[in-house]
Amino acid sequence: MKKILVLFLILGNLGAFAQNRPLVEEDFYRIVTLPIPEGVKLEVGGLAVMPDGRLGVSTRRGDVWVVSNPYMKNGTPPTYKRFASGLHESLGLAYIKGNLWATQRGEVTILKDNNGDEVADEYEAFQKFPLSGNYHEYSYGPVVLPDNDMIYTLNLGWQGRGVSLVKWRGWMLKVSPDGKMTPWATGLRSPAGFGALRNGDIFYTENQGDWVGSGRMTHLEKGDFAGNPMGLRWTSEEGSPLSIKPSDVPDTGEPLYEVAKRFPSIKVPAVWFPHTLMGISTADVIEDTFGGKFGPFEGQLFVGDQGHSKIMRVYLEKVNGKYQGICFPFREGFQSGILRMRWGLDASMFVGMTSRGWSSTGKDEFGLQRLEWTGKTPFEMKSVKSMSDGFLIEFTQPVNKETAKALESYKINSFTYKYHHNYGSPIINAKNLKIKGIQIAEDGMSVRLAIDSLRLGYIHEIRLEGLKNTDDRPLLHAFGYYTLNNINTSAAPLDLTKYAVVEKKAEAMAHEGHNMSGMSKGANVVSAKRVNEMPADWGGKVDQTLSVGTKPGLKFDVTKFQVKAGSKIRLIFNNNDDMLHNLVIVKPKTVAKVGEAAFKMDLDGEAKAYVPELDEVLFHTGLMQPESQETIYFVAPSTPGDYTFVCTYPGHYTLMQGIIKVVK
Repeated sequence: MKKILVLFLILGNLGAFAQNRPLVEEDFYRIVTLPIPEGVKLEVGGLAVMPDGRLGVSTRRGDVWVVSNPYMKNGTPPTYKRFASGLHESLGLAYIKGNLWATQRGEVTILKDNNGDEVADEYEAFQKFPLSGNYHEYSYGPVVLPDNDMIYTLNLGWQGRGVSLVKWRGWMLKVSPDGKMTPWATGLRSPAGFGALRNGDIFYTENQGDWVGSGRMTHLEKGDFAGNPMGLRWTSEEGSPLSIKPSDVPDTGEPLYEVAKRFPSIKVPAVWFPHTLMGISTADVIEDTFGGKFGPFEGQLFVGDQGHSKIMRVYLEKVNGKYQGICFPFREGFQSGILRMRWGLDASMFVGMTSRGWSSTGKDEFGLQRLEWTGKTPFEMKSVKSMSDGFLIEFTQPVNKETAKALESYKINSFTYKYHHNYGSPIINAKNLKIKGIQIAEDGMSVRLAIDSLRLGYIHEIRLEGLKNTDDRPLLHAFGYYTLNNINTSAAPLDLTKYAVVEKKAEAMAHEGHNMSGMSKGANVVSAKRVNEMPADWGGKVDQTLSVGTKPGLKFDVTKFQVKAGSKIRLIFNNNDDMLHNLVIVKPKTVAKVGEAAFKMDLDGEAKAYVPELDEVLFHTGLMQPESQETIYFVAPSTPGDYTFVCTYPGHYTLMQGIIKVVK
């Protein structure tokens, strides 16, 4: 009897623990992995949901597969059949008028199964794109618009910077069902993700690179210029909706919003995705049109990230006729780098992935998964809307009013990026913003914040770390980033005679200001661990010179050196890749700790070159632009062992490693 009683007590305690444990993303959105047959390299480039329930998948290796039973009904596995092969890196797929349409590098191809054997026997060229042979000339699409026209995007080439070597590279093109092509917009760099809303409005996502300080999403209308000038070399061609030239574009290093005041041809982004804080390589964008079947975010957008293997959520609004909005974290933990997302017939989301050459936090080289809503509603910021003097934050569940009225529950920062020809940008002009007033809705479903000194054209970080719901649970994701291009002046200011808040103590504000001050200084601060000139007491001589370069696929071109303990070392790091890298030398068996710490660095991560302040870090370079070089000097450790050199740029450290073997 006592044993039974003890068992009931244990089970009861376990149940209480389960009820009180912190809730995680998996409780609300479940990832289901589709098994892939051995030997099938399903590096997903395109996805197409077919009306009979099957799923079309195109791959970077040039195959198109048809997956039957992708929903794995009754626990039965899916089956795969190769439908087409021999394509040139197909990075887009759609099901149109009974056929699969694949976009390969130089052509849109209609794949036809004329004899009904579920294998394409006719490859019909629908549209052709010029190619120079440059490896970076990817092509994407089609996305079908509500009027049945289709849109495609063409990647720039790469020669140490983005280049448009042949016509329409760096453009979005609109093509009618009869094949008539219309140049739509340019200023694109690497436009892998794009889509159309139910109302026909077109959005595309961009990756950090030259002229692009951070990932962003832009509403593209006909004749828009999104910022990268390389595609402008074709504006004199017939059909171009623009006339500006590359030489017309300012290159001052000012924020993009400020440049657009003087050069209104530039279309500013609707939403910025702060680099590493949200993701590092934005991909597909899709709209939730399922009326609540995928959770409480109907009408919002979901944006994949290839480098961070995750999905972000975007709420958009129009202010003064222009789009702007906020991005939130949504779901992490996918098996590889997300490139494609498509809605299934059951309101679940298919997610197609690849990472070969484009490293990701997901460990697998490729993958196919499905995201399902469990039916439970997470406590989240549902939306953030611009007010005349701040923001209105709406929630999915009522807030605990005691936590909602506490000033320490909130933190608002603002910052932006440089617009220039360089690759990426550090965070600049960062500033803490003071909260003047807090109004809590009677039903607890929203909070309005009055904020001092809102900044037009800036990204506003909204953090609600102390907020809880009426069940005393915190927000699943307590932060988001609002891009404020226009202020909603139609909303009356908050009545501060009723809702003003008590100011923080002066010393607390000074401390916060200190935390933000380093963010605007720029990257690559020199430290004792980064010595760029030979020490004077070396007498002009080194014992050994090490030269390290990079290779595609997030690799160093040399992965092993041997040096003597205590020797004087000159290390030359040549970043001949097309993305940012650093080189950090760490103590033996500490690379995971250092890499994870770099991944978690906050707003000032780029200013510190993603080198965490840890004893495990011995020596390092700065954060290096593509096609740049740096030399550092150091004395090799006195203790023999295998010391790792690694790139700690977020998402890189798991692959980009080498060993310096120190011997006596």
